[in-house]
Amino acid sequence: MTGSTGVIVVEDHELLADGMCRLVEGDLKWRVLARVENGLDVYRACQVHRPDLVMLDLGLPGMDGIDVIRQCCQRWLGLRVLVNSASNDGERARQALDAGAAAYVLKSSARDTVIHAARQVMTGRRFIDPAVFGVMRSPTQSPYSPSPCDNETPERLLTLRERQVLKLVAEGQRNRDIAALLSISIKTVETHRLNMMRKLDAHNVADIVNWAHRLRMML
Repeated sequence: MTGSTGVIVVEDHELLADGMCRLVEGDLKWRVLARVENGLDVYRACQVHRPDLVMLDLGLPGMDGIDVIRQCCQRWLGLRVLVNSASNDGERARQALDAGAAAYVLKSSARDTVIHAARQVMTGRRFIDPAVFGVMRSPTQSPYSPSPCDNETPERLLTLRERQVLKLVAEGQRNRDIAALLSISIKTVETHRLNMMRKLDAHNVADIVNWAHRLRMML
């Protein structure tokens, strides 16, 4: 790839974001188009900058990284996403790949591994960190195939907006703050919140927080 490859770096820790930007511009000789710290801002950044690659941390405030991947990959079919995560949870990695990510690399991996993964992704290939690959594999299932799941489980009935509200409530945001963050009315937030709680049989904020942890939204 040449210097024309545009990258958005999504990382809420400043030192890690600095390191990723140096890797992109110094080692890969690509361009950093934007740095984003909040999951809710990734879609907007992609609209403005139209990147070739998004290098994404899953544990973001505002919006779960899996939902960010799904939202952006459905909107821009040619967009490549490389996940750079602290979690070696095989199920979390599988969810990211199922949502549309092309690579999953651990933050603890060597710099050369991240560079190799980025180059693989930009040539149309997939890459899974070797430390995660073994966890994902099973005797009867390819590491790229979707994990078996029950389509009737409550969390799978949630809409994207309901998942956004779930995460923000779990983070301690009030309805009016959520309305401002999502650019919707307070009444709409209340409707999404009620629908989400009904689907999950959640009766209070503690139940919502428990669901957020269960869905690995709070890492």
